[in-house]
Amino acid sequence: MAEQNNPQIKDRDIGVEMRESFMDYAMSIIVSRALPDVRDGLKPVHRRILYAMSELGIVSDKPHKKSARIVGEVIGKYHPHGDSAVYETMVRMAQDFSMRYMLVDGHGNFGSIDGDMAAAMRYTEARLSKIAMEMLRDLNKETVDFLPNYDGEELEPAVLPARFPNLLVNGVSGIAVGMATNIPPHNLGEVISGVQAMIHNPDITSMELMEYIQGPDFPTAGYILGREGIRQAYRTGRGSVTMRAKTTIEDNNGKGRIIIHELPYQVNKARLVEKIAELVREKRVDGITDLRDESDRNGMRVVIELRRDVNPNVVLNNLFKHTAMQSTFGINMLAIVNNEPKVLNLRDVLYYYLQHQIEVIRRRTEFDLKKARARAHILEGLRIALDHLDEVISLIRASRTVDIARDGLISTFDLSTEQAQAILDMRMQRLTGLERDKIEGEYQELVAKIAEYEAILADEALVLEIIEKELQELKERYSDDRRTEITIGEDSILDEDLIPREEVVVTVTHSGYIKRLPVNTYRSQKRGGRGVVGMDTKSEDFVEHLFISNSHNYLLFFTDKGKVYRIKAYEIPELGRTARGTPIINLIQIEQGEKISAVIQVEENIGDSFLFFATRQGIVKKTPLEDYNNIRKGGLIAINLREEDELIEVKLTDGKQNLILGTAGGMSITFPESDVRSMGRSATGVKGITLDDDDHVIGMDCMDKELEVLIVTSNGYGKRTSAGEFRYQSRGGKGIKMINLTDKNGPVVGLKVVKPDEDLMIITTSGTLIRTSMDGISTMGRYAQGVKLINIREDDAVATVCRADKNDEEDEEGEPTEDAVEGITEESAEEDSLESGSSAEGPESEE
Repeated sequence: MAEQNNPQIKDRDIGVEMRESFMDYAMSIIVSRALPDVRDGLKPVHRRILYAMSELGIVSDKPHKKSARIVGEVIGKYHPHGDSAVYETMVRMAQDFSMRYMLVDGHGNFGSIDGDMAAAMRYTEARLSKIAMEMLRDLNKETVDFLPNYDGEELEPAVLPARFPNLLVNGVSGIAVGMATNIPPHNLGEVISGVQAMIHNPDITSMELMEYIQGPDFPTAGYILGREGIRQAYRTGRGSVTMRAKTTIEDNNGKGRIIIHELPYQVNKARLVEKIAELVREKRVDGITDLRDESDRNGMRVVIELRRDVNPNVVLNNLFKHTAMQSTFGINMLAIVNNEPKVLNLRDVLYYYLQHQIEVIRRRTEFDLKKARARAHILEGLRIALDHLDEVISLIRASRTVDIARDGLISTFDLSTEQAQAILDMRMQRLTGLERDKIEGEYQELVAKIAEYEAILADEALVLEIIEKELQELKERYSDDRRTEITIGEDSILDEDLIPREEVVVTVTHSGYIKRLPVNTYRSQKRGGRGVVGMDTKSEDFVEHLFISNSHNYLLFFTDKGKVYRIKAYEIPELGRTARGTPIINLIQIEQGEKISAVIQVEENIGDSFLFFATRQGIVKKTPLEDYNNIRKGGLIAINLREEDELIEVKLTDGKQNLILGTAGGMSITFPESDVRSMGRSATGVKGITLDDDDHVIGMDCMDKELEVLIVTSNGYGKRTSAGEFRYQSRGGKGIKMINLTDKNGPVVGLKVVKPDEDLMIITTSGTLIRTSMDGISTMGRYAQGVKLINIREDDAVATVCRADKNDEEDEEGEPTEDAVEGITEESAEEDSLESGSSAEGPESEE
């Protein structure tokens, strides 16, 4: 009965009690432990570590101190939790593979990317990093509120001034009750540019901010595949990005080798190596013969040796599929806003940070104004005393006590208590003329500062101007280059507008390797040079197709079997000049035994056009381009070939062109396109030229009587001949002779209709490439043998030729500009001279 009458005991529904108690606990975890504040991007434990180090004087320009001393200060005054949790947090802030911009400068073993633990806190030392000082700058100027610590004996900042947007710059992850946050790190310069853009345009959207902030920038670098996940995260606050390791493929005496240089964020290198070894043991990944970690202080290098008979790209794709070499980062931009958890988009994060900075600058200015006014008030009293020096001295000397003197000064000169006390405290040396001038100068400076501070507080535009200026100073001091590269991913169609439109060189080898390079990779050279190495090919491989394309053009790949495949130029990997390339089978679903025989580029919205086909046996066909609009990944039938015939060339035409066909035996025929009626996609075609038994067609081009025909032979000889010398005939004839062939110049391998203001690219079977000006090639008649265009070794031959736009980087003297270029020999120069003179017309052999 006594218990029932006790007023301290109340009946309570257990369900209600549990719900309310758990909500109180959950909110405490959310606000006080697990989630960052949107203003400084820090959880309480991070903020307390930085503040404690600042209070201990362990700053960037002072010696390191023991980590145990810092941890003791934190848990003793501000964070009453386990010391291991505090130390692990501090360790992470000192790891260059965890933080994009480290806030703690660690000295000793602070762990590694292999998952090695840091040394015990009694062994390591630490201090604040230089950029961490910017998080604490102006903390002593009442810029933020201070709250009592857990026992009420100390004060700690509720938030740091944070002079840069740390929430985005360093990112954060945390798990609370029923919610979690996972914000990736970003590049400091990009984020500051975004804040500056918001200052100039307060209504800027998250998508417009992406012009300045490209995406996450992880400390471990690597790649991000595609931008769709980034866009979604920046627009809604939630998204997912795919990260991939940075790798290269090397050739090791004919065997492939995969080198891992960079890893996705938060991937443990040692565990990754173990996982790869496990996949090899379980035979889930085939072809790996050796695996070793060659990483050192200069960087990461994990080497994966492969068997000679495996395709490195296939192995690499399997590793991306089965290991953490490709992983995802789930973005969830959840932070504390006004003591409440809130999911924020990119604009929200920068908006709340900017509002925090406006408050910091205002409070700092108010503090400086208050201090300046107080000092000016004292100086005004000193000025009055100096103006009445004799009276002041007499009054003080006549006073029995300090209090009497103070009261006398106040009543006599109408001074405040502070001013009177300052006069009494003034040293005698301040009475000299020089000191009096200093007092006056200081006073005038304070008057100007007070006016400046008052103007800042009265005009928010000035506040924003100060923020922008100080952010720019931070950007210039601490910003660095982006580490993580954003590449094309599965959302490549959506990314297309973000891909620059530029001219590229595309090469395809006989064995099916493809790559693209910037068109300015090769500079113009004089004819007769030895060229530069354009591709590292296998001994049995050589480049068959080389052309210039825009990165946004469609590329149609025609095979010798008469099928066509389609991709865009930017989908082809960009590789180095000497790289072999990527197997084309990785880009298009070419069938076993098929070989690329022709490649053309098609611009978007090209209108009514035709594709004109030519085969090795002299068959031609014309089909509307629109018949090839819907090309499946598995390809499409482009032409129905006869037995033992091959497709050798395709041209994009408007239906009104004139065509020239050339043969290896030096014959050619020119006829109007109208001679060939339009046919269906699977038609065989009609005869274009009648061939001798041992001859075959090597090329086809659109003819223009105002231009010239370039003919190049396998031994590196060539010439230009006026197109007017090639009279029009009816299709199907044997044609006319276009070059005099001998054992010296060899069979014809290239035929192009060219302009004098173009460049010519020649590439040999060994992969050597030369770029030379077209107007440097002699113009000769149809029966001339040609001049030497490139020196060819005995075991080499010209594989293909290609037109290119004039290279503006050519040396004024016309000298070769690549180190590997060599001039032609005197002997070859004499040969050129003789052959140039042998251009007299002989009797035509026409049928």
